[in-house]
Amino acid sequence: MRPEPTPLDEFFAVREVDDGRAVAGALFERRYRQTAPDFPHHIVAFWTAPDGTEHPLCYIHFTPRDGILLGGGACTDDRLLRRLPADQRAALRAAGGVYHYALERAVELFSPRYPAIFGYCGDALAERVDLSVGFRQTGHDHLLVYFTRPLDESVKTQLIQQANAVGPF
Repeated sequence: MRPEPTPLDEFFAVREVDDGRAVAGALFERRYRQTAPDFPHHIVAFWTAPDGTEHPLCYIHFTPRDGILLGGGACTDDRLLRRLPADQRAALRAAGGVYHYALERAVELFSPRYPAIFGYCGDALAERVDLSVGFRQTGHDHLLVYFTRPLDESVKTQLIQQANAVGPF
């Protein structure tokens, strides 16, 4: 029998931090074998342990560029995730998973500031999560978009071309 999920806000918080390297740099380096970006924006999902200490469980980096937002560099600490109590893991699963939940919160945070949030995704599992949050294919390999408000099709096309011109991010 599966344990009943615990409300997420009792043990899980997602927020933007100023220094992503200091907070989640080790997680990023373990996943990508390189140093985490040192420029905004850093979204970190924290797990709060029973003793009250916070531990980074998921990290997502976003880069503002010419009025749009480019997201990439997402990673999750699977080792820490496996150590969470069963009821908390069940709550995260019920919310779509830690990356799904963190990405939803990031979209909510950034939507008022940007007409489009782009993701560059080369991982099939991450792409499924992105699509489940509301991102959509753009017709360009690995490039996904989340339009945060109604836009004319010509504006959408222009924003997609703008993001695609950046290349991998």
